[in-house]
Amino acid sequence: MLIDSHCHLNDERLLPEADNIISDFVADGLESAICVGYDMPSSEKAAELADKYEKLYAVVGIHPHDATTADYDKYERIATLSSSPKVVGIGEIGLDYHYDLSPRAIQKGAFREQIELADTLGLPVVLHIREAYEDARQILFEARRYLNNGVLLHCYSGSKEFVKVFSELDAYFAFGGAITFNNAKHNLEAMKAVPLDRLLLETDCPYMTPVPYRGKTNYPRLVNLVADKACEVLELPREEIERITTENTKRLFIRMK
Repeated sequence: MLIDSHCHLNDERLLPEADNIISDFVADGLESAICVGYDMPSSEKAAELADKYEKLYAVVGIHPHDATTADYDKYERIATLSSSPKVVGIGEIGLDYHYDLSPRAIQKGAFREQIELADTLGLPVVLHIREAYEDARQILFEARRYLNNGVLLHCYSGSKEFVKVFSELDAYFAFGGAITFNNAKHNLEAMKAVPLDRLLLETDCPYMTPVPYRGKTNYPRLVNLVADKACEVLELPREEIERITTENTKRLFIRMK
């Protein structure tokens, strides 16, 4: 059985189907999934869904796109949501220099503040880093004393060299549908560099749909295609990939059953 370590059933495209999606988890080879917030409304919804469904967990936080909305009151609300045992991490937080929807200085400030908040709450951080790996490296190493509960680089798109750098922080790395794309050479090289005890799988649904469904809506069940590609790249049997990634996910997100 697999765990989809990063999905967005709180997205308006998937929310109407949440009942059916989650009821099909076992038939789809899924043990559970983690629903991730990116702003306060989506974080509220992720926590609500996790409370409703036994096999769903939540991560709450403010994405770099929405860093301009981060303030003390929002952090207080994140802390309140995190009192639920079904909330297993803080995220997705980080830096996104591709779109720059929030000024970079504000992104950096919200990133640092949420790292410290996660430490106060005793929870791991789930990172969204896009075209900003060097600045993320600097912030993470400066904030190293607050990284006591685990670090996950979601949808990892950095180099194999940065795998070695972030591994100094005992970071985990999650890979999704992008590893099935035709232009995925550098993603595959990075995956090969990740220690097996730090590898996770995800869909990031409804985004990042794997081949052969690229261009269509993504679903948690399609993490099976990500797992198949990981088996091929790492030359490991399917049972081993399932065991490794499930154990890693539960080790990182210690509130998961």
